[in-house]
Amino acid sequence: MKRWMGWNQFQVLARNELAQLAKFNASERRWQMPFAAALASGLPLLVGAWFDHLDYGLVSALGGMLFVHTPNTPLHHRMSLLMACGFGMSACYTLGSISHFFPPLIAPVLTVLSILVTMILRFYRVGPPGSLFIIMAAAIAAYSPMEVEEVPLMVGLLTMGCLLAALIALVYSVVTLRLQAPQPVPPLLPASFDEVVFDSVVIGACVGIALVIAQILQLERPYWVPVSCLAVIQGASLRAVWTRQVHRIVGTGVGLLVSWALLMLPLDKWSLALLMMVLVFIIETLVVRHYGIAAVFITPLTIFLAEAATLGEGSPMAMIEARFFDTLLGALVGLAGGACIHSPRFREVVGGQLRRLIPARLR
Repeated sequence: MKRWMGWNQFQVLARNELAQLAKFNASERRWQMPFAAALASGLPLLVGAWFDHLDYGLVSALGGMLFVHTPNTPLHHRMSLLMACGFGMSACYTLGSISHFFPPLIAPVLTVLSILVTMILRFYRVGPPGSLFIIMAAAIAAYSPMEVEEVPLMVGLLTMGCLLAALIALVYSVVTLRLQAPQPVPPLLPASFDEVVFDSVVIGACVGIALVIAQILQLERPYWVPVSCLAVIQGASLRAVWTRQVHRIVGTGVGLLVSWALLMLPLDKWSLALLMMVLVFIIETLVVRHYGIAAVFITPLTIFLAEAATLGEGSPMAMIEARFFDTLLGALVGLAGGACIHSPRFREVVGGQLRRLIPARLR
């Protein structure tokens, strides 16, 4: 009898879990937003293809991802926020590029950047995707093959991508604000030490730990692990962290199959640029509704965004296997970090020690 009751409870728990994972969220996002995001990331690729420098276009396209930070607030607020995030992305990319020439500094630099960027965005109550693309830019820069004299060029290319994204956001905002009233600007409430400082330190530490583990395992592309960790750990609750982790792993698994199929196609520079624009449009349409399905398309996009310039130089299947392992490892570290953030006991012990390190007058 007890065994039967335990089985029934397991079935109920499993059904509830599946319902949470399969839940679609309602969204008022208009088609203009995914279309503008596709332009912001795709136009640099088309320009790079035109001048036969797709590698340059990819760097600017990474800066074009700034557009996804566009909030639904009044015009003055959203443009100020975008320009500030653009400066932060350029600064992080620059520091990531510099750390490339001093490999022992890569993990400390990414850790400190993750803490600072997360702290600033939380203080100003900036919503999703949070620090993800800003830290992703720094991580990719830290492991991009470049010479010292190429650093100003690459930073300039990324900054131009950010400026293009801001210009497209301005046009997009002027059009859409005629169709839909903006949301009010979030009030700057008194900063909470736990939310702004403690959470940021834990998130940054987990990003650093994820990268150190990837370096110890001598992974070919270590930056995938901290990026996957950051994508998971930013959930608002432990349930959100768990759901996002499952979505990330399952979506990545299916997305890698999609990536493998796309890599088998005879892609040239033009078709690759158009394909990435389509992927961005699909992602920005789905990500607010179901993260797991969006992750299916996020996976090939990030692979193309980081490695399109070197496609064809290695085995696609080896790349697929490596990316799945990287994502799984990063998601597990992110889940562990999320459990720490949402543990009252951990928060009491570690948070208390952190408060002793930071004097009250500096908080």
